[in-house]
This record gives sequence, C-alpha cells and structure tokens, in this order.
Amino acid sequence: MNVHSSPDVAVVAAPQRAYGAARLIVKPLNGRTRIASLYQEGCAKIRLPDRDDNGLEAVMINTSGGLTGGDRMHWQFDVTDGCSAQVTTQACERIYRASADIADVETTLRVGEQASLAWLPQETILFERSALHRTLNVNLAGTSRALIIEPIVFGRKAMGEDVETATFHDRWRIRREGKLVHAEDFRLGPDAGSILRRPALLGGARAMVTILLLDSNAERHLAACRKIIGAKGGASFWSGKLLARLIDGDAYCLRKRLVPLIELLNEEAGLPKVWSI
Repeated sequence: MNVHSSPDVAVVAAPQRAYGAARLIVKPLNGRTRIASLYQEGCAKIRLPDRDDNGLEAVMINTSGGLTGGDRMHWQFDVTDGCSAQVTTQACERIYRASADIADVETTLRVGEQASLAWLPQETILFERSALHRTLNVNLAGTSRALIIEPIVFGRKAMGEDVETATFHDRWRIRREGKLVHAEDFRLGPDAGSILRRPALLGGARAMVTILLLDSNAERHLAACRKIIGAKGGASFWSGKLLARLIDGDAYCLRKRLVPLIELLNEEAGLPKVWSI
C-alpha cells in the first residue's frame, strides 16, 4: 500500500546552523614566534599576515558572515613559553536576529612563561532581537602578560539601528597558575533597550569596551590611560591588573579613543594590521 502525504501539510526543513572550530599553537623558533600547530573546521578560519617584528599576528575569520541563533564557534590559542602573539578579527562580528536559539562562542587562551598575548577582536555588533552567549577562559603562567579587549556595539547609529530587545551574556574567567584572578559576568536582556538607557550602565550610549591588562608593571600606564579615556569611562589598577571601561555614542567615536589605548598598552606590537585598513 502506498502512503502519500497530504498536500495540505507543509514540510518545513530545519534552518541550517553555522559551526566552526579553530586551534592555533605557536612556538619559539630562532628568536621568533612561529606556528607549531594549526587546525580549522567549518566556518572558522585563521590567517597569519606577515609582520616586521618577531611576534605573530593571527586573524580570526567567520566565513558564515555573522552569527544567529543556534550557531556555534570554538576558538583556542596557545602561546607557549617565550612567545609573543596577538589575535584579532578580520572585521566586526555581527550578531543577527535569532528566532529562538542562542548563538554560542567559546574561546580558550593559554599563555606560557615569559610569553605575551594580546586578544584584540574588532567590535561585536548586536542587532535587534539578537541572542549571544560568549565565554572567554584565559589560563596564564606566573610570568606571562595578557592584554584583553572586547568592544561591543548595540546597533549602528549611522544606519538608524536601535536595539530594544536582545539577549547577551559575556562570561570571563581568567586564572594565573590555576588561581582565579579575574571574573566577569555581563548579562543583558531581553529588554535590552531600557537597561542600556539606565544612567548606571550606558546612559543611552551605543558602544562600550572593556580593557584588561594583566601585567605586574601595568600601573605605569594608568595615568596615560585615564588621559585618553576622558570623562566617558574610567580605569583602575590593583593586584597586577589594569581594568578600563569606556562608553560612547557610536563605534566611530569609541574607536578614536580605543585605538590609542591599544597602541599604548600593546607597546611594541602596536595596532593589528587589519585595524588600520
């Protein structure tokens, strides 16, 4: 007996979801930082532009063009003893409208003895009804140095985009020699617009960035940081950490202060090449 489906019943295919995973391990070679191992899967790619110094620059690329509900990305970067590396993104990461599921991004960073890592992604842009859960785990050796920034934009002012409804959770766990030294949990939503307008948060600003420098000598940059930041933010130093937060009306205005801060805190390595394109 043949069984036929009813012509009145529509078959709806499940939407395709993006998945990507990438891992980079670097090693010292003849006084320079070079690739020890590189793995890429799905829509996660890593490119390594030439540099004039002895360090290494890794550029993360999400070939899916952005993230929406149900998408998953996993990144891992290991900077072994004596190496110097900075990691950035090819462009801003866009978080699009999600129907139900949440996009998930998990990043693990490991930094060895006498090693340095700068985590410098370009802005993450959240659109109306977007949903993102992001986790950053950092494991530092006793003598390692790490600079971490995370700029976030809630809708593009020039495009007339407003974010009233969105879900965002950013979770940081940073350990040195296995001991927790810094933790953050930033949660927002679903009524993101009303929360962002609160004076104690962004006061209506659309862009924000958190900057964390883990270095026993970081305090020497504190006065210069405060001068660059101005009235729209602040900076403090304690227990080997320099922490700064900035807000502004849009991403362009925020970058005018963020770029000189990166150049200051990233010292000889300066600004990643893709930031200046």
